[in-house]
Amino acid sequence: MAWSFKIGTIAGTALRVHITFALLLVWIWLMHYRIGGAPAAWEGVTFILAVFICVVLHEFGHIAAARYFGIRTPDITLLPIGGLARLERMPEKPGQEFVIAIAGPLVNVAIAALIFLALHGSTGMEAAADVEDPRLGFLARLAGVNVFLVLFNMIPAFPMDGGRVLRAALASRLSWSRATQVAASIGQGLAFLFGFIGLFYNPLLIFIGIFVYLAAAAEAQNAQIRDIAGSVLVGDVMITEFASLRHGANIADAIDMLLATTQREFPVVDASGRFEGLLTRDDMIRALKEKGAETPVVGAMRTDIPKIHYRKHLQESLRLMQEASVPAVAVVDGADRLIGLMTHETIGEMMMVRAATADRFRFGRPRHGQPHSTRL
Repeated sequence: MAWSFKIGTIAGTALRVHITFALLLVWIWLMHYRIGGAPAAWEGVTFILAVFICVVLHEFGHIAAARYFGIRTPDITLLPIGGLARLERMPEKPGQEFVIAIAGPLVNVAIAALIFLALHGSTGMEAAADVEDPRLGFLARLAGVNVFLVLFNMIPAFPMDGGRVLRAALASRLSWSRATQVAASIGQGLAFLFGFIGLFYNPLLIFIGIFVYLAAAAEAQNAQIRDIAGSVLVGDVMITEFASLRHGANIADAIDMLLATTQREFPVVDASGRFEGLLTRDDMIRALKEKGAETPVVGAMRTDIPKIHYRKHLQESLRLMQEASVPAVAVVDGADRLIGLMTHETIGEMMMVRAATADRFRFGRPRHGQPHSTRL
């Protein structure tokens, strides 16, 4: 996720923090300082760090369940409203998604239960619910936060766990794509509700509503892509008109090509046209700053870009992109020569073309000779 930075790796999963998380720290510090001065403010920061640990444990509940089904989690990103775990692939069965989704909230249930047992019932749920009051006990507020995390994450809207639980329940009776569309529509409806309530009570709800709406829309689009990925070939959606760099080119040559085209990624090929790596705009700007314009492109390019034959299905290419977390996949022919590129943008364009085609049929204007697939 953009605007996030890595702070470490735990059990093979990279832990990332979104920069907006700093806004939460500032808000908590100011709120506590206004009530009790600097000591209370630093206690508030300590409290947020404790909440941070609870959110990480929540995410590792998802990770443990996913690994039980053989699904790795490359990274998790912590946001002001919770965390997002990125799975290398979607669960194959609704029951698997249900278990993975519910595992996170169950961790928070366990944490809250242990805290209440440690307090011997000396603090009621009423006090624990007022988590914004720093005058309450540290553990009582932490228990309240975990209760809130359970309730908030079970809201039936993407990207919260409740949205995935809802989709898993719907997918037991509907197709995966239809279940996602229904769950996404419900999530978007709740997003509008959050925004409306936020206008009168808490502006933070407007931010949450926008985030939920966009996440639901993205989930619906991903489901549509997954629904057709098994019947579309990579060769039908790849870019065939693109500029490439030769093995002996340098960063100055790459900059010239960047300015002369609209491309953001440039494949590097050898004399026979075989793919060697991918030079992105960020790679060349970084190399230009650190090493200079005469730096060979082979010293700055990415070499972790997977290759795929143009007759493979789009589903396989999507899997490679997700697992490797790369911006593109090199498409090759039988002689291993580069003949195309597949990026997230080409997939999005394919979906727009298909949507436009569907609209024409919906309004009774089918085009002549409709092809089996769309070539971009």
